Amino acid sequence: MNVSRCPQEASAEHGARVDRVRKGLGRALVTWFRTHRRTLPWREQCTPYAVWIAETMLQQTQVATVIPYFEGWMQRFPDVASVAAARQEQVLKSWEGLGYYARARNLHRAARIMVERFQGRVPQQHEELLRLPGIGPYTAGAIMSIAFNEEYPLVDANVERVFARLFDLTSPVKERVTKRFIWDAARALIPKGKAGAFNQALMELGAMVCLPGAPRCQACPAKNWCTALEKGVVEHRPVAGKKKRATPLEVALGVLVHRGRILIQKRPDTGLMANLWEFPGGKLEPGETPAQAVRREFREELEIDVRCDGKITVIRHSYTSFRVTLHCHWCRLEGEGQTPKAHAAQEVRWVAPAELEALPFPAADRRLIRLLQSKGEV
Repeated sequence: MNVSRCPQEASAEHGARVDRVRKGLGRALVTWFRTHRRTLPWREQCTPYAVWIAETMLQQTQVATVIPYFEGWMQRFPDVASVAAARQEQVLKSWEGLGYYARARNLHRAARIMVERFQGRVPQQHEELLRLPGIGPYTAGAIMSIAFNEEYPLVDANVERVFARLFDLTSPVKERVTKRFIWDAARALIPKGKAGAFNQALMELGAMVCLPGAPRCQACPAKNWCTALEKGVVEHRPVAGKKKRATPLEVALGVLVHRGRILIQKRPDTGLMANLWEFPGGKLEPGETPAQAVRREFREELEIDVRCDGKITVIRHSYTSFRVTLHCHWCRLEGEGQTPKAHAAQEVRWVAPAELEALPFPAADRRLIRLLQSKGEV
């Protein structure tokens, strides 16, 4: 099936395929899910709040990574009101290491709106959910279907892969027409009264059976409806889209110690890793050594002169769109009487080594802190 051809032809064929799949698939998946579902902490609760937190954490993050974060979060923030009452720095600290920190900031903002407008409850109206920071069609669909059992679809990468094979989609799943078809089909296939179980079954199917590299087709409860399996093209679905290459970045930072305290700075309140603390530093300029970059950054951004006393380590860390090579150096002030001034940062602060543990840092900086702690150097 080519979803990029004449819209009228594609629509008619889509409708016929969906009608065929609708007959029996929903019941088969729900039955399979009852027996094969994984035991996950958010499934034990399934409250609107727990679903909201879990599905936000699970965006672009693996289940195994999320489980301890979810459990720790629910102990620290058991309900909407506790999130709303916390300082953003506390919320970010509980999120530290999960990445994509805008998710945590949006959770905090949305929780405060829920307290102000919905008596501290997650709203039960789809339109109200979509108006909240950080909640898009996927998260809204998850809350409505899993927590309230309302017939709303949700589509993640696992569901996209399942549908690409189920309907033998020959266009990349992120293309506009293909994406629309998948969402429409996901809604049409929901069995009446079984929205939560069906949507979770679809995601579980993609996570446990309809795998990217080695799908377990013979164990699949949807195999009788799978067009790609029928045609022998499962390994070619979904069709690959254009991949964005990660940009390599060379960055240098300085751990400046003075009279037993360490200088840190708080990132701006917008942009990448907003409101997290970090060690001062920045990108290397052409022809510059890491030590030269550290001295330049301290002078330009903090108006202080430092001397680099040696390399600590090199940390490599990958983000979604770039790969960072982080050159870490010990520093000391070049002369007394210097007071750092915040230019690029919100705030600069001298802290005792023990204070580093309570503040939220980016993952690469936290790795550096752990290394220094393990050596007894902070």
